[in-house]
Amino acid sequence: MMEGYLHKMADLTATAAASPNIALIKYWGNRVDPLRLPANGSISMNLDGLEARTRVTFDPSFITDQFILNHHQANSADLSRVSVFLDLVRQMAGSHLYATVESRNNFPIGAGVASSAAAYAALSLAAAKAIGLDLNEIELSRLARRGSGSACRSVPGGFVEWLPGRSDRDSFAVTLAPARHWDLVDCITLISRLPKPVGSTEGHTLAKSSPFQKARVADTDRRLELCRGAILARDFKALSTVVELDSNMMHAVMITSQPTLLYLMPGSITVMQAVIHWRNNGLPVCYTLDAGPNVHVLCPAESAKEVSLRLEQLPGINQVLLAHPGGPAHLIEQI
Repeated sequence: MMEGYLHKMADLTATAAASPNIALIKYWGNRVDPLRLPANGSISMNLDGLEARTRVTFDPSFITDQFILNHHQANSADLSRVSVFLDLVRQMAGSHLYATVESRNNFPIGAGVASSAAAYAALSLAAAKAIGLDLNEIELSRLARRGSGSACRSVPGGFVEWLPGRSDRDSFAVTLAPARHWDLVDCITLISRLPKPVGSTEGHTLAKSSPFQKARVADTDRRLELCRGAILARDFKALSTVVELDSNMMHAVMITSQPTLLYLMPGSITVMQAVIHWRNNGLPVCYTLDAGPNVHVLCPAESAKEVSLRLEQLPGINQVLLAHPGGPAHLIEQI
């Protein structure tokens, strides 16, 4: 009996890892906030070498959920968000067990490097496995979306497209091309390691207040087609044009929202201007920024060393991290 009980308890624990992703065509604004149904579709690339590792343990003896983030007890807001997400998992499994969630990141949190995407993709897989749910990739992507919209893109691997759908059932992400399809490198240029003052969840709710959001959304299908085609053809010049345009459009919406969301810092502008200058002088490179000051500088793998060296010489740069296309969320043995 005791052996069977210990086996049952062991099945209530699972650990998973997931990479953040960089959006090439951005997700900004929701049609339905509680379900995180996006105003438009998006395309991204998973970032190999950067990851969130999350262990979930359900236990009949727990009287509440606990959340430990990077070795420290999480604040009440983060704990509440995780508990609400775990309620979805419990509802799917018909369970009332509370859980302890332990999560660690090897990259900055809340600074525009998609930390919540990696965290909720890993949490989705670990929680589902621990509680006994057998979910396929589409079902996991759909679940991860409820925790953080962009997390649905960190469940599949490689170059990923989020199909916006019309409801909770058909809004999920799928692999557009595997990681090995195109060896691009994201030179993640860290301007700041500090959490941003306004998180993406709140920012999404402000998108409709910008007079530019409607035009941005209306043009998204065209940009998606251009980006999709550039990735499949491995056409970096075409990718550069649409990626920079899309990033600029999103930040124009942010800047013209009420209240204004100005994530860019002087160092961000310095990098953006340098990238344009380098490209005009023959170096294959382009920039994109998520909701934060840090600049993602994309280039073919053969140019990554040169691009990284140039970035490190610019003023105001803390660090440059290099990431190739990454794989899907996956189970691991230990955190």
